[in-house]
Amino acid sequence: MRSGACFVEEFPCGAPPEAANRFWHPEQHNLELTALRTQLASAINLEGLIGVSAPMQAIHDLIRKASSGLFPVMIHGETGTGKELVARSIHSFGPRHRGPFVIVDCSSLSPTLIESELFGHLRGAFTGADAAQKGLVEAADTGTCFLDEIGELPSELQAKLLRVIQEREVRPVGSTLARTVNVRFIAATHRDLRDAVDKGTFRSDLFYRTNVISIEVPPLRERKIDIPLLVAQFLAKHADPMRPIERISDDFWSFVGSFSWPGNVRELENFVVRCLALGSGPVLRKEGDRAAPEITACYFPAMGTQSLAALERGAILKALEATEGDKVAAARILGIGKTTLYRKLKEYRESAE
Repeated sequence: MRSGACFVEEFPCGAPPEAANRFWHPEQHNLELTALRTQLASAINLEGLIGVSAPMQAIHDLIRKASSGLFPVMIHGETGTGKELVARSIHSFGPRHRGPFVIVDCSSLSPTLIESELFGHLRGAFTGADAAQKGLVEAADTGTCFLDEIGELPSELQAKLLRVIQEREVRPVGSTLARTVNVRFIAATHRDLRDAVDKGTFRSDLFYRTNVISIEVPPLRERKIDIPLLVAQFLAKHADPMRPIERISDDFWSFVGSFSWPGNVRELENFVVRCLALGSGPVLRKEGDRAAPEITACYFPAMGTQSLAALERGAILKALEATEGDKVAAARILGIGKTTLYRKLKEYRESAE
């Protein structure tokens, strides 16, 4: 679903001047943060997965479809694109949202203990096993097991994981008895698993078993129209409330709109935090030693000409309307603390008296 108030057609950096009436040019205007919060209130926000660009709208639609059932999902995408957020959204909006969401980082599991970490072990199963322990798969019982970077699993573990997915049971290390588990599996990878299957480094049967629903998360360079919303989200998350940011400089917008962001959303967040850490005053500026990119301008959507107070009030009321009066949910959409929201509502009541 497209949010009519804030959805805009995406133009690449260097869009023609005649598009200026539909897009904001950082060299011509200074963008107001409160107006960004208005867009945040209008944007679809699934577990922090912000985006109004066409690629993100497609992702939101797939999340809704995937969350309605219990079929396995494979999430593809470059490092830092937000694959875990997609998995959390599918879990949170699905029938097992009350169950646990257990993350298995397949790339960081200890090679010597990986089977025990996944499937558990009995006391005395190996040296150092002083007590029985559940594995991560069993810990996800009645919920979701998120297999992050599944392409990093050793081939011998791939066969055992396939059996767990097919038979819905795990056998702890040192045990001859299997335990039944009721788990939904969501996997993610930055690798080309089809190529890995062709090369024999990833089992084809495991690939087809986990790749029932496939979701491709786009890199940030393909959805730059979402950058202002992401920046606003990171400012709400990291800015010092005692030193609030009131405006954002043109050089900051020129840079973030032109840079390719090979580290994707994660790299953008790191950049915003660094600018906050190195900067001072109410204006957020480009900080650090990054060289300016060759392209120095990018068009972003217009933020409107209302006063900051009016935009802020409108954003808050719109968020409350969207959440049917749920103040905690509204604060989450706006990217502000619930205490701040309560204070603002009190101010509105007092001004109306």
